[in-house]
Amino acid sequence: MALPITLSEIAPRISAGAFILNSGLGKRGADEGTAAGLHGFATGTYPFLKDVDPATFVKALAYGEIAVGTVLLTPFVPTAVAGAALTAFSGGLLGLYLNTPGMRKPGSLAPTQEGLSVAKDVWLLGIGIGLLTRGTIDREPRRVRKAAKTLAKANKRVTRAADRAA
Repeated sequence: MALPITLSEIAPRISAGAFILNSGLGKRGADEGTAAGLHGFATGTYPFLKDVDPATFVKALAYGEIAVGTVLLTPFVPTAVAGAALTAFSGGLLGLYLNTPGMRKPGSLAPTQEGLSVAKDVWLLGIGIGLLTRGTIDREPRRVRKAAKTLAKANKRVTRAADRAA
């Protein structure tokens, strides 16, 4: 049984997966100050998080990052699924960048010094979209090639059988 991942998908999945997994593992033991800071940062962009306890928020964030990192690093998870998870996760990060005051220079997408640490996560979105695209669009030609190969083998068998019968 073949894995639902190709050689060209391994490097982006490992780089993004290891980065996110490490981030999630680091947040598991966050102290109250760190939890409050991360929660405050997130609630500025996503107000619905205000009702969530900071410690609960950081724990959920940590386990969410661990889950996304694990999905990316697990080779039997289809590339489209891994790409969708990464695209959703990185979309949330870019929402922070785009909607938090002081992250961008006025009238521009260019980051300020404060926004640089979040703006760099655009590479995660690029990898996520690339994996999602590869996992959905590029799978069909592979199936067609595999079917053509199977058909060619069957035709050879039929030809050999016909030659033997003649």
